[in-house]
Amino acid sequence: AAQLEQSGGGSVQAGGSLRLSCVCSRNIHSDIALAWFREVPGKEREGVVALDSAGKTRYAESVEGRFSIHKDSTKNTMYLQMNFLKHEDTGMYYCAQAPGWIGNSLRKADYDDWGQGTPVTVIS
Repeated sequence: AAQLEQSGGGSVQAGGSLRLSCVCSRNIHSDIALAWFREVPGKEREGVVALDSAGKTRYAESVEGRFSIHKDSTKNTMYLQMNFLKHEDTGMYYCAQAPGWIGNSLRKADYDDWGQGTPVTVIS
């Protein structure tokens, strides 16, 4: 299994921005799906955005137009840029990856490797 190490996050006022980073021990240049999920107490972990190995993205409706996923293959690092944050974006954020082809799935069961989680708090 690959190791994923997350950083970033923290507290921010509503309307602000944050960037999360996730360094992957596996090469993320190709043949791999990358995604970000978030979890709040009492709810299922939900997919926020996914990037398939063909470069296509899928966003949860709640974050469309505000969040974006990027990757830097030279650093084996993926990023989640979060803009215009809302209080309801508060949660624990996890990066995930799945080697091979799963498309840009937002189903947590499709992903093999997970980061340790990073808390994000949006103050309204």
